[in-house]
Amino acid sequence: MTFDAVSVSFWVPTVMLCAALAIKLPTIVRLWRDPLLRAVGGLLLLACAVFVFVAPSTIRWTNRVTGVPNISAPWCYSLLTAFAGSCLLLIIAWRNGLSDLTPSTRRAMRWVIGVYSGVIALLWVLFLLADAPVERVRDLDTYYANTPFMREEIVLYLLAHCVAVLITSRLIWNWVRTDGLDAWLRSGLVFLVIGYALNLVFDVLKLTAVVARWTGNDLDSLSTTIAPLAACLSAVLVALGFILPHTGQYLHERWQLHRTRIELRALYTLLRDAQGSGVPFTLRATAELRLIRRETFIRDVLLALARRLDEAEASRRYEAAVALGHPAGRARALAAACAIQDTVARPVDAQPPEGTGQPDPTDLLQTILDVSRALRSPDDLAAVRAAASRKPAESNHP
Repeated sequence: MTFDAVSVSFWVPTVMLCAALAIKLPTIVRLWRDPLLRAVGGLLLLACAVFVFVAPSTIRWTNRVTGVPNISAPWCYSLLTAFAGSCLLLIIAWRNGLSDLTPSTRRAMRWVIGVYSGVIALLWVLFLLADAPVERVRDLDTYYANTPFMREEIVLYLLAHCVAVLITSRLIWNWVRTDGLDAWLRSGLVFLVIGYALNLVFDVLKLTAVVARWTGNDLDSLSTTIAPLAACLSAVLVALGFILPHTGQYLHERWQLHRTRIELRALYTLLRDAQGSGVPFTLRATAELRLIRRETFIRDVLLALARRLDEAEASRRYEAAVALGHPAGRARALAAACAIQDTVARPVDAQPPEGTGQPDPTDLLQTILDVSRALRSPDDLAAVRAAASRKPAESNHP
């Protein structure tokens, strides 16, 4: 196999699409009952098949195994037509929701299935009627551009692909322009729009080379060299468009869990040191379980500490934080952080300060993330403490 630009244009998208399918496979298996995920998986598998079978080395192998020169032509044309129709079906179903398809949407999907199934059947009929004895691996479209029945087959698959791409692009573009889309979904749709625009470039290049043959000119390089490169980039962008909404959302959720756990570290460390032990480490614990265990530990310890908090001092520090210009939520978090630090530093058997009262721990338990963030700002905590300590002195000054 020679690794020139054309060969790379076939195998690079194959690797990308296989990687995309591998990334999606665990989710597809786990949520097998989701028809949309199954459809995306099937579409990626079909796209992989397209680029595997249109590679020159695979074309030679298929022709040799079957013993029929150029039988790869209707086979590859059928795969490409099926892929184009499947993309159109998926976008229709994805946008409208498979669980609530309207009668008109169902009719449109049946129409797409019927038309593209008919096109695939006609491709094989035309090949059986044509006379194409000379094997052409890379330039079959232009070599047989003037051959009866092969000419019609080439034009048919290009037009069927072009129509599907045009309609799909239009549907995706209208969808992109709607309000309220998730950021990851919108990004994926943008990749799809660009990818399908490059599909149109592929069709235009192929048709231009074929029409040039009809008029006695030679623009074969458009079909044999430039068009495969456009198809390569298109496949990569389409693959990204389909996997980005799901994979991006998954990675975003993973990052949110990790970030929340990291942000709780300051409060967790303070309480763990005070208790002498924390949450035991479990190597196989999931990110969700690690976060739940950390939150549970923090709330359990705070619930025990709540009765020892100096509520009056916390109130003075809240007023001091507000006076320093902090918003109410931030001020409450700073005051609570100071109170927790004082309580942890106080001996367990020491009596709570006079005027502590019976604080309600509900708000504290619900704002542990804000409190932990406040603990990561020692300068703000020191300023609040200093301002709160000045207030009683100022109020007693004659």
